[in-house]
Amino acid sequence: MEKACTTILVGNEATIDGSTMIARNDDTFLPLTPQRFVMRPASSSAGRVLVSNQNGFKAPLPANSYRLTATPNADVEHNGVFDESSINEKNVAMSATESVYGNERALAYDPFVPNGLAEDSLQTMVAPYIDSARQGVRYLGELIKKYGSPEGNGVLFADRDEVWYMEIVTGHHWAATRIPDNAYAIAANQVAQQQIDFDDPQNYLWSAGIQEFVAAHHLNPDKSGWNFRRIFGTDTEKDRHYNTPRVWYGQRYLNPSTPQAPMSSELPFICYAEHLIAVEDLEYILSSHYNETKYDPLGHGSVEDRLKFRPIALNRTQNSHILQLRNAVPAKNAALMWICFGIPSFSPYVPFYTNANDTAPSWSQTPLKYDIKSAYWMYRTLSMLVEAHYSHFVQTDLDYLKECRRLQHQMIAAADQKVAAVDTESEVTAALTQSNYELVAKMRALTMKLIGELVTQGLTLSRLTFNMDKNL
Repeated sequence: MEKACTTILVGNEATIDGSTMIARNDDTFLPLTPQRFVMRPASSSAGRVLVSNQNGFKAPLPANSYRLTATPNADVEHNGVFDESSINEKNVAMSATESVYGNERALAYDPFVPNGLAEDSLQTMVAPYIDSARQGVRYLGELIKKYGSPEGNGVLFADRDEVWYMEIVTGHHWAATRIPDNAYAIAANQVAQQQIDFDDPQNYLWSAGIQEFVAAHHLNPDKSGWNFRRIFGTDTEKDRHYNTPRVWYGQRYLNPSTPQAPMSSELPFICYAEHLIAVEDLEYILSSHYNETKYDPLGHGSVEDRLKFRPIALNRTQNSHILQLRNAVPAKNAALMWICFGIPSFSPYVPFYTNANDTAPSWSQTPLKYDIKSAYWMYRTLSMLVEAHYSHFVQTDLDYLKECRRLQHQMIAAADQKVAAVDTESEVTAALTQSNYELVAKMRALTMKLIGELVTQGLTLSRLTFNMDKNL
């Protein structure tokens, strides 16, 4: 279902405040696939079994699980669960998945398993049971070994110390790279990892027997080295129009002095930004549409250029998220989940403390049909209004987003200060839950005010008008 996502991963020495961050746009095939933001409680119940209504995958669940956040589909019956993104109570973040595509040579010898562990079940099977990012890779690797995979997937893991990117490329084979602390990486629906160093298990992990598999079936096209992307990935015309330009644009933003071509097949996986990276930088990339280039579909380039490449943000971006694990504050309030349910180009990322009891009903109880009382539908409304009259409304929207970010940082700082003096776990959780509710209310008030202003102004922009003096 999520076949068109964009991923960013950042180590803690590459960020402006020492955080680790993993981020992703969840792009579906439809403009509307309503999402929810929920808190999954911890469990100590034996005998639970997960059964996927998408491909029939079935597996027992461990009795004990951690509390965690999740962003599932609202229509589970038809679209599956797809918990998508989470931070558990141990401050371990996971996002699944970035769809990737293995090549036919590799898949000929290890085909996908139709009823294996698919992306609709990945988060449910892994996120509640892991204590670190590294363990997440290993835990998922064991599940793939046991059940197989029906598709190619990239999975993101982070804790306060490490960031990992794992790619499952055949029925049972995968590799993972630890993003260096001072680096970042961007992936966009194409196998992204490059050299895997099998002599360095601290920074690389892989499926059992993968080297022997590649050698036995003559899959390595290079005369030297072991380039995971070239062995297992694709390099097609579609990649150069749909995938690589998104990576190019993100790298162009973070490394503006490095000359690269948007259709290059050799864009690096591990990169080192020219400045320290903030949450706002990830928001900008994930909300971008080749801004300030001739390829911007909302810009002034030729029709050919404006339609040449698939942008990062789309009308079918249902859920964009940045999972931030901060090191400048205590563990009790370190984890923030920044979520955008509108089109990211026009809607704000709203930060939530994940050490909370529940989530606001406007976020957790998304109806399948339009209801502006819900966060999903409210932010989709804002997105539609701004895009419909882009040239008239874009600056007003940019001013609104800037004010949202200012208030968010102000409120986060106040909440951090408030819980610094709180001792018991229950008091911390209650205080952070209340802070989340307050921030939701503030963002709703700002957004509904703007929607009202845009509707009022939009009525004056109708072409069904007539000025007697002007037209006669």
